[in-house]
Amino acid sequence: TEEICAVANRRVERVTSTTDLFLRYSHLKENAKEFRSRPALTVEPKRLLYVQQREFAATTPADSSVSVIGSGDATTCHLVVLRHTGSGATCLAHCDGSSTFTEVPLLVNAVTSLSNPAKEGRLELHLVGGFDDDSKTSHTLSLTILAAFQKQKDEIHLETCCITDMNDVVTDGIHRPIVYGIGVNVKTGEVFPASFPQRGPAEDLRSARTFTGGEMAEVYDSSKEQIKIGPCRWTPNRDIAFWLSEDDNTILQFLSTSPYAEPPHFVQHIKSTIQFLLDHPSADSLFPGGQPQLFQRSEQGEWERVSQQ
Repeated sequence: TEEICAVANRRVERVTSTTDLFLRYSHLKENAKEFRSRPALTVEPKRLLYVQQREFAATTPADSSVSVIGSGDATTCHLVVLRHTGSGATCLAHCDGSSTFTEVPLLVNAVTSLSNPAKEGRLELHLVGGFDDDSKTSHTLSLTILAAFQKQKDEIHLETCCITDMNDVVTDGIHRPIVYGIGVNVKTGEVFPASFPQRGPAEDLRSARTFTGGEMAEVYDSSKEQIKIGPCRWTPNRDIAFWLSEDDNTILQFLSTSPYAEPPHFVQHIKSTIQFLLDHPSADSLFPGGQPQLFQRSEQGEWERVSQQ
């Protein structure tokens, strides 16, 4: 099978830079301009499935617990949405470049396994995130993600590509992303800029998993309509306690890939994660019997912890 990543039914050739990509496929540039000009919608938690860094989740339009999958706070990270137009199966991932070539096949499999192979339709890809950062972290990730999708045997159509130089704005001499977060409506497939007042459930636990080097993880079981976290493992590390007394600037300089572009709550988020790791030096107590933490949508629309069935 030919490896294909197509744009407007034309094969995307391997590109050497995002600038090169937008020069060759001018309508991608126009789409990106239109996408980034939209105001971010605030997504309330009632029908939201929130995906944190180095997580992904997939579901179908039949899901009664989830209307929107979303993720935010991406600076150099990229948000990836893959959807099958026939089945409506949709996956969203928050990729930070930790292991892109092993992660992308997981996303493709998440969508194809929820799609009937006989059903008409095609795989559509939406990429949002990154900016023109000094260390070119975003730029490298953009090219790696495109290359990883080109390696897949399935034909994949690149629909939205609002990444790196097309997602960059300079304010007061500092480069920042324009779009930090996106949502995808799992019923209609619409992808839109978004912000999220709540990032639960188990926000600190999930951040701790990533902070301690956890790999890309699927956090949702669409057959049971349950969020599933862990079990995780990490090594006790009292040495991280000193960060709690450091000033914001020091934390940004040492613990961020983009210290001048982080959202305002970044430092508080890092301190909260570190405090969680100090309060739980071993993860074992968080997963009784080595079982994952499960959350189901309550009648009130909240994710509530449920016991293993």
